[in-house]
Amino acid sequence: MPLEILQPLDVTTWEGPFTDSLTATASAALESEKILFAPHLSFALSASEHRFLSPDCLDAKSKNVSYRPATGELHGTRYQDNDREELLALLRRYYQKSRAWLTALCPAYLGHLIDGFTSFRPAEIAGRVTSWRKDDTRLHVDAFPSRPVQGFRILRVFTNLNPSAPRVWRVGENFENVASKFLPSIKPPVPGSSWLLHRMRLVKGRRTLYDHYMLGLHDRMKADEQYQARVSQTELSIPPGASWICFTDCISHAAMSGQFACEQTFYLPVDAMREPARSPLRILERLTGRTLV
Repeated sequence: MPLEILQPLDVTTWEGPFTDSLTATASAALESEKILFAPHLSFALSASEHRFLSPDCLDAKSKNVSYRPATGELHGTRYQDNDREELLALLRRYYQKSRAWLTALCPAYLGHLIDGFTSFRPAEIAGRVTSWRKDDTRLHVDAFPSRPVQGFRILRVFTNLNPSAPRVWRVGENFENVASKFLPSIKPPVPGSSWLLHRMRLVKGRRTLYDHYMLGLHDRMKADEQYQARVSQTELSIPPGASWICFTDCISHAAMSGQFACEQTFYLPVDAMREPARSPLRILERLTGRTLV
């Protein structure tokens, strides 16, 4: 695997403690648009939990099962009763392990992280039919149409639960190159549109200028077939049992194939970073000459 994209971590425990040298390396690598890659950090399933390695746990409308730590809710599964409770317990445990790992690796983020959703992805990525906007096999940076982040970073922990097959990603160019290419084609929002979207409950929270431009980058990247084919990119084959962490709002990425993965989302204020100037918010403000939140 290419070391210019990955920061390998020789760790086998989720809780730490880790050395000062390792924690300094981890946060510096994350904020430099690298992926923290722990090939030997697996998330163990019980014998009973192995039955969840099947798309049969999904309901008819969902591609993921999601757990919401703030409320304890579970969405996206057809399971009921004991099966539902056991699946919920699995995702709650993954949330707890992910938070422990991330805060042990990046102790400066402790006290600043906001919990997002925990997801289990039992469906195969390759061959899934969807619209270009929802097609995660196309290179993109993360932005959420209905959940504005208002400048906060999107920091995600992943684990490949598949016992026998890799999870394959593509990683593209750095964020500033992406923004420089596509920003000129993104028009400012229509005056009053942010208020109207919130008023009509089409978004959860106010959509800032930052959210507007990040959604524009996400959509223009995915819609540009020539860009997808020609931009410099690297394939990563992430083996069974490996875990990884990255800021998915700045790393241009695409998930090409794989089945059975867990993912935990966190949000981080820009000012909690070691180097806030490396955030998408500060880069976009510099390129546009505007305050975006």
